[in-house]
Amino acid sequence: MSGYTVKRIDEMEAIYGGAFKRARAELGISSFGMQVIDMPPNVDQYPEHSHAEDGQEEVYLALGGRGEIEIEGERHDLAPDTMVRVGPGVTRKVYTGEEPLRLLIIGGIPGESYTPPDVTELGAPDPLAA
Repeated sequence: MSGYTVKRIDEMEAIYGGAFKRARAELGISSFGMQVIDMPPNVDQYPEHSHAEDGQEEVYLALGGRGEIEIEGERHDLAPDTMVRVGPGVTRKVYTGEEPLRLLIIGGIPGESYTPPDVTELGAPDPLAA
């Protein structure tokens, strides 16, 4: 692989009906997790979760559109130019409003090397296709 990669988000391999772009794998990143999620308006199906079991912290950045992230029951705006860090044991859930949301999510485990989940690898089966 070369020392750099340039790729348009809309050309990246996607799963979950095209909503989950395998950005990390498409760019050849191996040191941290990174995905792009496209969420339609008025959606609340993004799973509430924490990373208490694996210790991963995440950063959320809206690349386009608007939404909210609920952290431990408190909602915060997700809009361009706003970054949100959520620690491993903290619950989070993303919602959209009247417009779609394109969200960049970056994650890793402090002090540990990154092991990507199989579902994020290029060519891995789409869980919705099963």
